[in-house]
Amino acid sequence: MSRPVTVGVDGSEGSVAAVDWAADEAALRGDGLRLVYATRWAEHQLGAMKVSHADRAGEAKGVLAATERRVGSRQPDLAMTADEVEDGPVNVLLSAASQAELLVVGSHGLGSVRGFIVGSVGQEVVAGAERPVVLVRPGYEKDGSGASEGSSRRKVVLGLDVNDVKDELLHFAFDFAGRHRVPLEIVHTWHDSFVHHPDAATKDERASALATAVRPFRDRFPETEVAEVSALGRAAEHLIEAASDARLVVVGRRRAARGAHIGSVTHAVIHHASCPVAVVPHT
Repeated sequence: MSRPVTVGVDGSEGSVAAVDWAADEAALRGDGLRLVYATRWAEHQLGAMKVSHADRAGEAKGVLAATERRVGSRQPDLAMTADEVEDGPVNVLLSAASQAELLVVGSHGLGSVRGFIVGSVGQEVVAGAERPVVLVRPGYEKDGSGASEGSSRRKVVLGLDVNDVKDELLHFAFDFAGRHRVPLEIVHTWHDSFVHHPDAATKDERASALATAVRPFRDRFPETEVAEVSALGRAAEHLIEAASDARLVVVGRRRAARGAHIGSVTHAVIHHASCPVAVVPHT
């Protein structure tokens, strides 16, 4: 039995965008969609007004019912389940992720520093999930990262470190691009404070290392159109720029023996990329 695509639901604008993205992805994959609503929040998350258990349960049912109607209208043939879970949102989403093909959560639109607000819940989930997590912001379809007419061929972008190649990242990116029948751009960057104009030999060496890392997956996914980009610069800046005309950016998150951690590149991308971002855990 296949795992579902699971999406966190709370009725917010970011959650609605995440639901739309997740429904489309589940339909394309032929998987079911699971809606999950956490019904217990910490006091600081509830604000000054205390909410009774009955009120929270009623709100959960209302939000889930509205979400089911929205999904049914958007993807009428999609198998769907909806669950209210009595626990904090981080615990609920991490548990749901462990049973999912991928977990989808919403971000909260533009923040005050020209970036997108990924709240504490989203960051903790990204840092701790054992399955891929996709962050979706409101308005992603208007920017062409959805599957709307005229933008359906927008690329998938993968950030790859050729000095620490992870098959999990390559497989996710190739598989996603292949399912959507869109091009895949694989970006490798390097940064040297003392080198501003690398010589041809250095460029060739870096390009060759990237080609070597990618070749087994080119062979495995021969139908996927692939562009390899090797450039001097900072990875986050290149990936954020590439996101402007992408359907999805794929980055990694190392599973840490001591606690959850998001690296600096992934942290920058999830806050500043203009399209949905998939964070893939790896060893």
